[in-house]
Amino acid sequence: MKMIFAGSPQFAVPVLQALYDAGAQIIAVITQPDKPTGRKKIPAPTPVKLLAGSLGIPVYDFEKIRLHADEVRALGADIMITCAYGQLLTQEILDCFPRGVWNTHASLLPELRGASPIQSAVAEGKEYTGITVMKTELSLDSGGILLVKRCPVGEKTYGELEKTLSLLAAEAATEAVALLEKGDAQLLIQDEAKATYCKKITKADGKINFENSAERICRLVRAMNPEPVAYCMQGGVALNILRAQPCDGAGAAGEVLSADKRGITVACGGGALLITELVPSGGKRMRASDYVNGRKIKTGDKLD
Repeated sequence: MKMIFAGSPQFAVPVLQALYDAGAQIIAVITQPDKPTGRKKIPAPTPVKLLAGSLGIPVYDFEKIRLHADEVRALGADIMITCAYGQLLTQEILDCFPRGVWNTHASLLPELRGASPIQSAVAEGKEYTGITVMKTELSLDSGGILLVKRCPVGEKTYGELEKTLSLLAAEAATEAVALLEKGDAQLLIQDEAKATYCKKITKADGKINFENSAERICRLVRAMNPEPVAYCMQGGVALNILRAQPCDGAGAAGEVLSADKRGITVACGGGALLITELVPSGGKRMRASDYVNGRKIKTGDKLD
């Protein structure tokens, strides 16, 4: 069964590697074009492109895949496996694959369809999330489900959960391909009544509102770590928050209740928040206690 793999970021790398190690007949990899990075804006390939090159797999980095249906069809693949590819597929592209296009999505569908399922699972306080392998259709993440793998969210940050799910996606993809090769693809239709959606996360979504409960703010902090990072304002300057936990305390929302060797305790709409790790604007990652020792903050200050 000839296969094309489509993916772009580091999240998709273990999936491609697992399929290759399992002996899948990967005839090509499709990924996003090189993008300028760093201060000098030097074009850099995607992590998937780098891996494909090291494995000797031909790579196509179409600016707009929808304009290359004839080229994709000419490759003669039976199926395409996608994982965090980053472009919408048209019906013409889907029709290039007689045995379908199958996507590894990082949520328990039909929950959290869309662009930020991992961050949203953390921010919304989900007890479990996982990987769903589904048949790709034109409508967003709505296709029939081939298989599901679950994992607990716990207290993981977005970055930590992403690594867990990346490895889980590798397992799910190899199992899915094995089922497809055997012709044993029995699909579960998604319940549209239970569908929820999540949008692309921006820096603005990381703004902390201290009127919210401490627990909700802690989930936001974990969901934005390592990027785009949750933040609040101190005297008109952004203070990026990397680690925090709920604690006892009461006061006006945003009021600094204490600033000591434990960290920075801030009153919230419900309970209080103990900030333990942060990044000052233009500074480096540090313990909150070191920020206190530098006398950058004190009891009675206001964060907003």
